[in-house]
Amino acid sequence: MTKAEIQQVKLRFGIIGNNESLMRAIDIAIQVAPTDLSVLITGESGVGKESFPQIIHQYSRRKHGQYIAVNCGAIPEGTIDSELFGHEKGAFTGAIGERKGYFGEANGGTIFLDEVGELPLPTQARLLRVLESGEFIKVGSSKVEKTDVRIVAATNVNLRQAIAEGRFREDLYYRLNTVPIQIPPLRERGEDVVLLFRKFASDFAEKYHMPAIQLTDDAKQMLLSYTWPGNVRQLKNITEQISIIETNRDITAAILKNYLPEQEQHLPALSGKREKSFESEREILYQVLFDMRQDVTELKKLVHSIMAEREASAGVNSKSAYYTPSPTVVPPSLEANVPTIIRQPAKPSPAEDDDIQDTEEYVEESLSLDDVEKEMIRKALEKHHGKRKNAAQDLNISERTLYRKIKEYGLD
Repeated sequence: MTKAEIQQVKLRFGIIGNNESLMRAIDIAIQVAPTDLSVLITGESGVGKESFPQIIHQYSRRKHGQYIAVNCGAIPEGTIDSELFGHEKGAFTGAIGERKGYFGEANGGTIFLDEVGELPLPTQARLLRVLESGEFIKVGSSKVEKTDVRIVAATNVNLRQAIAEGRFREDLYYRLNTVPIQIPPLRERGEDVVLLFRKFASDFAEKYHMPAIQLTDDAKQMLLSYTWPGNVRQLKNITEQISIIETNRDITAAILKNYLPEQEQHLPALSGKREKSFESEREILYQVLFDMRQDVTELKKLVHSIMAEREASAGVNSKSAYYTPSPTVVPPSLEANVPTIIRQPAKPSPAEDDDIQDTEEYVEESLSLDDVEKEMIRKALEKHHGKRKNAAQDLNISERTLYRKIKEYGLD
């Protein structure tokens, strides 16, 4: 589309800014609107994702149909299936009548699923069926119903990370992400920040019947250098605060600084070392033991290396005192599920008693960490549906090590 046509769309939907990435996002939304392809809009919280589903709906053949926006993160998990797909009378406690549901109401129109990454897994399976065949079943019913809806979804969650952690279905992600639209954060939009501030200042001046606030040059520079973690929403709130509180309508950097939280280094959505999620206490215990086995192996190598150096320097092969790592203490309630390590005091001879102090010997009994390691690897492979790369990341080991372990334990 031409810049003039995109400018017309911006005026219609109240979008402010000339950033190239923003213009590209608007262009994609207009181009994909006449089709029925699913669209996934991504971007940080507060960037203004909610305007783009409306653009897609209004420029589509469904513009005369119903447009329904659903905040998936605001609906309790126990009622979201009923809200989206409807329910029959008596389907659950409190279901005193039949409910049509959003997918029934929006037949022939568009549904905007905001914060789609917050959907529980069972609801994701129902949504996948709608995307694939247009079919759904009400809660408490066995009758298959059809609907013809265009689905536009949005999220500020890193869905690839959610897939790796088992919180989002990979097949649903690819169904929703037929056409991706990325909305840039405010800190990357340059002079758009000043344009937005000016627009908000004018709006609030009209709303509160007062002169509009204006920025001095040093205040504009501060506005441009700030990271805006809350994006456009944060800028709008700060502009409103200043408009109401400050009597001086010329805003300097010193005044503006009072309204800007101290800047923190912006962290990417996906950190270098991701946190693991566990489904049960037993999985936590397996992981602890798995990590402990690796630590013990490294420690043994270190001890043997030190002892070899000492024996070589002493020129003897006599048995020396050595350090053995303290055993893991397992609560009595878990003793039946994990291998035990028995700690017994050593019995040095009288001749040795003077030279060796507080030396302890550890007798290992039923030490089956191999079984624990095998079980942990099996669970990781099941969790990631046999995808070894993801399983290796979950276990915090290399793919090569995982391949070797799979062959060693016969898990092919």
